[in-house]
Amino acid sequence: MGIEDFADFLAREVPKGRIAELGIGFQFKVALRLKELGYDVLAVDWNPASVERAVELGLNAVRDDLFSPKVELYEGVAALYSVRPTPEIVRPILGLGRKLHVPVYILPLTGDTMPRTMRLTNFRGLAIYSAKGI
Repeated sequence: MGIEDFADFLAREVPKGRIAELGIGFQFKVALRLKELGYDVLAVDWNPASVERAVELGLNAVRDDLFSPKVELYEGVAALYSVRPTPEIVRPILGLGRKLHVPVYILPLTGDTMPRTMRLTNFRGLAIYSAKGI
């Protein structure tokens, strides 16, 4: 069981196309695996060094503040996902999913509490939470 299994889960749930990882930080394994699987991955973070590193690795990457997101950056995404987001950005991520009307998938850090409105799925031992973009 590795973090790349989250990419396999996303590939099962989301049709090929554009997908955005929010708060990518310096953990690129899931995004790179999705790129291998044929997805157009948009890596998003507030940290310019993270965005620069993502670009160096061949990912499309932009800097954005999830507390005040530039919605136009996400045009055409089929879904949003986040790997081990800090608890304070979970609600803004869900809010962006609602604005865009796309599903959100979160792989939390063990012990982090997710909103009760999210659905829990166990995939290859990973606790993955999802919310439909209503």
